[in-house]
Amino acid sequence: MLYAPQLLLIGSSGQNAGKTTLAKALIKAWKAPLGSGARFSIVALKITSVAHRGAVCPRGGTGCGACVSITQDFVLEEEAGVSLNKDTAQLLEAGADRVFWLRALYGSLAVAYTHFLKQIPPKGLIIGESNSLREVVAPGCFIMLMNSATSKVKPTAARVLPLADLVVHGLLEGWDSVISRIQVIADDPRGIQVKLRGV
Repeated sequence: MLYAPQLLLIGSSGQNAGKTTLAKALIKAWKAPLGSGARFSIVALKITSVAHRGAVCPRGGTGCGACVSITQDFVLEEEAGVSLNKDTAQLLEAGADRVFWLRALYGSLAVAYTHFLKQIPPKGLIIGESNSLREVVAPGCFIMLMNSATSKVKPTAARVLPLADLVVHGLLEGWDSVISRIQVIADDPRGIQVKLRGV
């Protein structure tokens, strides 16, 4: 298990639970105003994990193309405003300094995440979206979003739900109550740390 104190990881029970919406709210809340001398950089990471190379989309149809396009253990691409993925484009627009889309085989997630870390500044805060990554990485804080529109929980979520530091039920209009519970420690000489307040 890799330890990543600079990572705030967001998982969800299924689709449309609000992972990207929460990630955008966090980026906007912590992004330093232009010219203010940022306390830390913010790197967003979207992870799509698949069972095997050239896998068929588990949701049916063509999906986002990630499953079929995996021809090696992992593919890491940086969003540069060309819209790799609708979520990565939104995260960049929200103000993240850099945004990456990591597509990886389940068995290669640890290696893929280690490769990703080499691409970013050592004192950057990482806001990631994934259930599967939690099985190989212990983040500073792991938030699980439960979609109240359905009681169905996908298998990747069920496996990591007991590891959540915070479980949020239902879609929220505003994320202020969640954001206020998270603390980013930027002045530690060891680097950025993120955790729940009071923990």
